[in-house]
Amino acid sequence: MGTATGSAFTAETLRRGIEGNTGNNLLSLYADDAEIRIIDQRTQPSHPKVLCGRPQIAEMLDDVYSRDMTHRLDQCVVQGDHAAYSESCEYADGVRVLAESMITLREGKIAEQIMIQAWDE
Repeated sequence: MGTATGSAFTAETLRRGIEGNTGNNLLSLYADDAEIRIIDQRTQPSHPKVLCGRPQIAEMLDDVYSRDMTHRLDQCVVQGDHAAYSESCEYADGVRVLAESMITLREGKIAEQIMIQAWDE
């Protein structure tokens, strides 16, 4: 019936995942078959980068969290099975990244995510 404590998606579990030192807590918020579509300067809306399943998402998170940068959850709104959030990141050299995500939840896990990100160049 209920979900195990700490496994349900909330703004606070998202904050802990994003602001952690590794991507492991963040990865735990995704469903096994989750899909992320990423749109940015390199992957335009008509050809987004698509990550399918936790292994591909883990690979991306491992890469991101291996970099010398900070991650901060700026805002998060959760309404039913949908959530939206803003995340800001900064590399040690001062380059900033801003990402906006819209997600669909299924049984307390992220099932689908569309992320639009931009960075200083």
